[in-house]
Amino acid sequence: MRRHGAYNGEFSFLILALDIKSQLTDLIRAACAAVSPQASELSIVLERPKNAQHGDYACNVAMQAAKQLKRNPRELAQAIVAALPASCLIGKAEIAGAGFINFFIGIGAKQAVVREVLAAGVRYGETDRGRGQKISLEFVSSNPTGPLHVAHGRAAAFGASLANVMAAAGFVVQREYYVNDAGRQMDILTASTWLRYLQLAGADVPYPPNAYQGDYVQAMAQEILAQYGARMARTVTAVMTNVPALKEDACEKDRETARDARIDALIANAKQLLGGDFRLIHAHALKVQVDDMRADLTEFGVDYDCWYSEQSLYDNGLLDQALGKLIAAGHTYEEDGALWFRATQFGDEKDRVLRRSNGQYTYFAPDIAYHASKYDRGAEVVIDLWGPDHHGYIPRVRAAIAALGRDPEKFIVIISQLVKLYREGQPVKLSTRAGNYVTLRDLRTEVGRDAARFFYILRKSDQQLDFDLDLAKSQSNDNPVYYIQYAHARISSVFERWGGDRALLQDAKLDALTNEREAQLLQTLLDYPEVIANAALDYAPHALAYYLKDLAGHLHSYYNAEQFLVDDDALKLARLALIAAVQQVLRNGLVLLGVSAPERM
Repeated sequence: MRRHGAYNGEFSFLILALDIKSQLTDLIRAACAAVSPQASELSIVLERPKNAQHGDYACNVAMQAAKQLKRNPRELAQAIVAALPASCLIGKAEIAGAGFINFFIGIGAKQAVVREVLAAGVRYGETDRGRGQKISLEFVSSNPTGPLHVAHGRAAAFGASLANVMAAAGFVVQREYYVNDAGRQMDILTASTWLRYLQLAGADVPYPPNAYQGDYVQAMAQEILAQYGARMARTVTAVMTNVPALKEDACEKDRETARDARIDALIANAKQLLGGDFRLIHAHALKVQVDDMRADLTEFGVDYDCWYSEQSLYDNGLLDQALGKLIAAGHTYEEDGALWFRATQFGDEKDRVLRRSNGQYTYFAPDIAYHASKYDRGAEVVIDLWGPDHHGYIPRVRAAIAALGRDPEKFIVIISQLVKLYREGQPVKLSTRAGNYVTLRDLRTEVGRDAARFFYILRKSDQQLDFDLDLAKSQSNDNPVYYIQYAHARISSVFERWGGDRALLQDAKLDALTNEREAQLLQTLLDYPEVIANAALDYAPHALAYYLKDLAGHLHSYYNAEQFLVDDDALKLARLALIAAVQQVLRNGLVLLGVSAPERM
């Protein structure tokens, strides 16, 4: 961890700007020990008062210890303050209420953060809170059966931002996308593409309502037709053999069951009629969709360390290996020809089928093998970002992890709730162009990548997000991303007018930074590393977004109230150093959130 050099002025000791709270905690603990040995082991919690007039940090240790020491809490607080070791870190300490102690950090300690930021540059804010713990972070993982839509965009923005924040906090993060390239959904996409191909080839074959509907399916069918001609054409009679008819007068549940039976029959016919060409269409559709998703995410500033294939679990024997461990440990049983997992023994509400009586694996079986592989590849903590419809799936996966001998407490699921788009205060109707949803690409085209990335993380992931398209496109202070970027650009305009060498700022004397707005900016800069650490530990990148908005607000107030290019060279350099540090932190934070930091607006 980096240390400051000596401060140019009255403040002449080494200070860890990244760890002021820890230093203050040590001072309080030393004071408690001086007052009473019994108080030395108390838990000391420092909180930021909502009102800045109440200090920079507040502590209730005297109120905690009062009963144990049989002393009046306010008198005990006074004794603790009197016993505080001499330190330039503390400007003053005051007793409030029944025994709270409010601490005001010395202005010299606050001023030192400017030098810390300028010296650390892009690395300011990084901490070692994660201690190198290896994290597997899986997010988005949409079936490769169509374009990414706005809900996937939220998962992408959240996951990428969380990964960046956790890496800055000292975790080693593996960003992973699980490609569901095996199973029924890909079979439906393959059959859908073939049916569209048949229609393009002139066959009057009906297209099921539960097949994939988007224009992208038509485009893939055209590519197959262009490359292979009539090679995959079959008669309508052959295609529809043994395909059950729909009974429109049936109830909705029965109609849904009939639609599923109908698409399954079409898939079976396609596999039988096409033979190896079914896999050819499957491979083409998979490649087109994965390539499109990868490009879409890259354009959105989201990249992965690993795209993990579900099919590889079968090909590499990992599925059989994972199930073999469960069987050998006695965690399975057979009933009516099916293989069951004893999930209830590990907290799930009921046992789960792993392999059906027809020999086909359920969706759950490869999910077990996939999560086992994450731990086998070195993950110490596994974090999955799932959609709201998967909430009930958590207990069964956690049960499987426990059955495999892993710690289920180190399996974390974060739920990403739905997104609703609004224009002119009204919900946006779903697009039919892309198959009954608004694509991420459409959203990015309309509001821009920066606004999309930032607006997506303005709420906790488990809260529904109302996305205001008009606000996201506006160039006003009401638009939070514009407000923050404008603060960054305003600072650039000051330095453009100055025209001096920024290297001079590292040695600027900072003792002139004493007014209220400067003290507020300094304290906010000091808070940044803790904001990053807490955002990582709480899986809450939205906290960083709100921090940046606050920092930008303080900068705008300072900009509007003070002059920077003043005649007094010492004051000028001090203020320029301060806003240079603010600009650096704004840029660092925006980078973690995947948002640009423009020099001009």
